Amino acid sequence: MPRRVLVIEDDPDIGRLVTLQLAELDCECRLMTDGVSGLAEGEAGHYDLVILDLMLPRMDGLQICRRLRALPHYTPILMLTAKSSELDRVLGLELGADDYLTKPFSMLELAARVKAVFRRADLQQATAERAQQAQQPIEAGGLRIDLQRHEALLDGRRLDLTAKEFELLAYFARSPGRVHTRAQLLDQVWGYSHSGYEHTVNSHINRLRNKIERDPGNPDYIQTVWGVGYRFAER
Repeated sequence: MPRRVLVIEDDPDIGRLVTLQLAELDCECRLMTDGVSGLAEGEAGHYDLVILDLMLPRMDGLQICRRLRALPHYTPILMLTAKSSELDRVLGLELGADDYLTKPFSMLELAARVKAVFRRADLQQATAERAQQAQQPIEAGGLRIDLQRHEALLDGRRLDLTAKEFELLAYFARSPGRVHTRAQLLDQVWGYSHSGYEHTVNSHINRLRNKIERDPGNPDYIQTVWGVGYRFAER
């Protein structure tokens, strides 16, 4: 879908050129020519990017940047300015601008900066979504692993797991079907990979099986892959 961009720029020529360039990038643009109306639009609308001039009538860009950063949702801000001093750049970035472009600038440079802002925003969103998904409860048969509450239930009954047993179970359950060697489990769950400690993995898995398996001798969840390691059964 097209990206929505709010341009707050009082120079009509620059505003026209910026919106034309953004249209080439498949963006839908709204142009505001003074600070007060620009802030009102930025607070009321949902935009993927705000391109903000520093020197504006009625309210300057630094004030607008500060106000936009106080909102609960995050919108990337690319600041435009005729001022080139280091102090102005640092102040704009400290107030929350994502990037800074000094006039005069080429439209090719503007396009490159806009694309870079969009790439960073997409990466941040994808990272946040992965983190959120990683905290979702995992369910496998009658087993439920609640990562946020740090508890596991079997058929609705809370299991009495130690902290390391829970970490081991959660690590297995995040990648069902994948085979893990004892050395990999030591490295990922315990944080070290000394081969002499592989018996630690065996003892923890045996205790974990006694707590989660209906028949520990014939496990449904944590299965042995002979000569390799262990895996969590696919469901």
